Amino acid sequence: MQRIYSSSLQKINQISQKCWKSTSTRVELTQVRYPKLKRGNYSVISDKHISTFEKIIPGRVLTSATDDLESFNTDWLRTARGNSSVVLKPKSTEEVSEILKFCNQQRLAVCPQGGNTGLVAGSVPVFDEVILNLSLMRKIESIDTASGVIVCEAGCVLEELDNVLREKDLMMPLDLGAKGSCQIGGNVSTNAGGLRLLRYGSMHANTLGLIAVKADGTVVDALNCLKKDNTGYALHHLFVGSEGTLGVVTKVAIQCPHVPQAVSLMFLGLSDFASVMETTQRAKGFLGEILSSCELMDLECADAVVQNMKLKLPLERMPFYMLLETSGSNAAHDEEKLNAFLEAVMNQGLVLDGTVITEPSRLKAVWHLRECIAEALLRDGYVYKYDVTLPAQKFYDLVPFFNDKLKEAGALRCCAFGHLGDGNVHFNVTSTEFSYKLLGLIEPSIYEWTSKHRGSISAEHGIGLKKRDFLKFSKTAEAIEMMRDIKQVMDPNGILNPYKDLGEARGHEARTTQAFSRTIPAGLQAREPKFAMPKEDSEQTALRTELENLISSIQDKQKEVNDANLADKCGDMGDAPKIRLATKKMLKGHINKVTTCHYSGDSRSNYIVQNRKLNYFLLI
Repeated sequence: MQRIYSSSLQKINQISQKCWKSTSTRVELTQVRYPKLKRGNYSVISDKHISTFEKIIPGRVLTSATDDLESFNTDWLRTARGNSSVVLKPKSTEEVSEILKFCNQQRLAVCPQGGNTGLVAGSVPVFDEVILNLSLMRKIESIDTASGVIVCEAGCVLEELDNVLREKDLMMPLDLGAKGSCQIGGNVSTNAGGLRLLRYGSMHANTLGLIAVKADGTVVDALNCLKKDNTGYALHHLFVGSEGTLGVVTKVAIQCPHVPQAVSLMFLGLSDFASVMETTQRAKGFLGEILSSCELMDLECADAVVQNMKLKLPLERMPFYMLLETSGSNAAHDEEKLNAFLEAVMNQGLVLDGTVITEPSRLKAVWHLRECIAEALLRDGYVYKYDVTLPAQKFYDLVPFFNDKLKEAGALRCCAFGHLGDGNVHFNVTSTEFSYKLLGLIEPSIYEWTSKHRGSISAEHGIGLKKRDFLKFSKTAEAIEMMRDIKQVMDPNGILNPYKDLGEARGHEARTTQAFSRTIPAGLQAREPKFAMPKEDSEQTALRTELENLISSIQDKQKEVNDANLADKCGDMGDAPKIRLATKKMLKGHINKVTTCHYSGDSRSNYIVQNRKLNYFLLI
């Protein structure tokens, strides 16, 4: 058995290393993909600059000469890649201030970076900007249980904050699929929404105060911890949603709600979008005081999860699925309301089938179906992702509008999921590889359509690089000019996250033409760059087959020694005393995570290790 396990681990390492190397070479430089996007008038990093950085943060300067910076330069979707040669990792606001002051004096462009889970290429460089990575700024300064306010540094991971707060009967108001990797500074800087905005609001609503560093190194202390502070301009709101273009957020104060005593989930199957809309309105009325989330996914999204993630749906295949979550203080009361609501909508023919879920492990499993849609679609090859807000009655109209012409042009899926409760739809198109033809059919048509129906081209992902040329579809010329005025005052040299949002500061615009021309660049007509997830070659296939055979061997060995079951061995035992489970450490991943859970019924220490993707528990 030991030999088989060791052999399996070796094969896993071989496959993972080979797959990583093959995928890492697939991401073309952003500056090559968009040749009309020109580098601004910034200095080029030199050895003298590196020496100064080493003096400011000794031992925390990564350079391309000695370190692999691929993961810092490449976005999570693997659609954008910068060419930065240096990554700086400060540990304090003071260090951030010193770094920015020096960069501003030397006219070095800076790309602030958190967990790098963004979807609009806003957290990776375009050219050779200095990457300012805040992942080491992870101190929790205070938790006020009386007022429900946490003060922490920008590099704290969202899920880790939530775990700490839950020990004090509090929780983060934000919940995202990327919660195991995303950082609170990035959440604030992009004004993240998430799964429970319907109940708890966005980061704008929950950020009471913050500390940010301007481009010239000036520290703006707006770290208010009060719910009410009507003393002039709300300066902290200036940085919320600014995506690092006005200043670098280093510390935040977040309003945190109490953990609900009862959480339930309803998974519904419906036949058409008209029924979805009617059911949504009924839910808001019938479940109003306890409704915390209202989510939608269509059949193509569900199929992607089943086919690519090998997961199983609680219901049969249906055109639409809804997830309704309630959070209250009385489990019996909430479950009774949910069952009554389900019975009513099914009797009226609005819902074809549904189930109410209250058991914690099943709650997580069903939520995982929704949270892993992004990864499931990515496994098709290449994903064109769009995050827009639309009026409720237009929420799903993008799919029928685009579906036929995109499928004829080679799209694999044209689908939508999202936050039905607040109008935020995630429209996704997949193909085996990147195609200029598909992109030209989608953009700018999708933004024109959204603007025509008085929607927003960005609901929660921000503008970043990918949407900068389409801002005019959601903002008037006067509003954009006012944003430029603010940028000019805050960052006159334009060093903070250039090429994003509005582009560069005034005086730099002439160097940049429309970045996202839909004309195929000269020299690329004969070849379209390959942005697909790589196909397995013969070696990978052989390794994977061998690994599957080894797993089968392990399972066969396990069956041989499985001469008893737990029920037989424990049948004469009395009830076990109550134990308390508490998460002790989270091993981070973007979507699929491994957690360790500590428990003890006496003086001994015990650990349970859980892998949510492979569905196993290991008792230590």
